[in-house]
Amino acid sequence: MKRIKAACLEQTIHFQLKEGTSSEAEKQQVRKEYKAYKAHLDRNKTLYKIVDEREQPDGSLLVKIKRQNNTQPVGSYLD
Repeated sequence: MKRIKAACLEQTIHFQLKEGTSSEAEKQQVRKEYKAYKAHLDRNKTLYKIVDEREQPDGSLLVKIKRQNNTQPVGSYLD
């Protein structure tokens, strides 16, 4: 029999601007969406670690994150 002792998802998420736009208001909307995503993780008590966060030249955000998968234990993945 096998059992999962620890599990973790590693994701790269691109918070993009709408097609063909690059206004400051759109950039603010992207930052707001990213902040809401992190608040959602916190609200659901999902363990996570931001590995890398980069603003792209067009104002979009590229985020690398390690996060808990469902309610699986994460072991030392987030250390």
